Amino acid sequence: MPKFAANLSMMFTELPFLDRFAAAADAGFKAVEFLFPYDYPAEQLAEQLRQHGLQQVLFNTAPGDAAAAGEWGLAALPGREAEARADIDRALEYALALGCPNVHVMAGVVPAGADPAAYRTAFIDNLRYAADAFAPHGVNVMIEALSPQVKPNYLFSSQHQAAALQAQVDRPNLFIQFDFFHAQLVDGNISGLMQALAGRYGHIQIAGVPDRHEPDSGELNYPWLFEQLDRLGYGGWIGCEYQPRAATDAGLAWVRPYL
Repeated sequence: MPKFAANLSMMFTELPFLDRFAAAADAGFKAVEFLFPYDYPAEQLAEQLRQHGLQQVLFNTAPGDAAAAGEWGLAALPGREAEARADIDRALEYALALGCPNVHVMAGVVPAGADPAAYRTAFIDNLRYAADAFAPHGVNVMIEALSPQVKPNYLFSSQHQAAALQAQVDRPNLFIQFDFFHAQLVDGNISGLMQALAGRYGHIQIAGVPDRHEPDSGELNYPWLFEQLDRLGYGGWIGCEYQPRAATDAGLAWVRPYL
């Protein structure tokens, strides 16, 4: 039986952020994920988790200057290693305070005309730093391929590229964050990828394709995919990283049988 986590950055956005924890619990979720925790003290977020009986299962390292500079992570940016590692250290502090087992280390955007190889090298070095820092605490590093339609010029977009990076970093606590929405846009053949990469992904995210709404319509047959994940023995969480068509509660019929 799959386990679902509400993504509080995209779901329940009709409410202020701190009120979304209660809404997720009231809807029947036992776990949550979100993009970034850094606007709030860790203890304030931990109290929301405790109060509502929720487990935090994933968040990201800081994005950098997303608004003005279009950054989306620093870990792959040559010359920004000190900042990237400070973000990794800060993420570990939050992970420990929140009891969160997974942190997505964001690579970043490669500017037009730049050498992608230099960005890949910087990313690999920083991923090894993160994995080694996280390992004594039982925290996993996640890497996620992002589709060009959503994040143009991100360092990598394909699950095959993610798998190659994972192999080159060569750390036992580094896993692929397998987002079916991005993967369908770039790679297709989700069921084939699920089988080929079994054991190499530690967190999954879902949304309807191509509209990124609830996973109850579109190109992917999610109930069938969930059955295949059970057959493959996947025991991790599935993050509901989608944009509800209307009020979040109104679109939860698809998940209620699993909660």
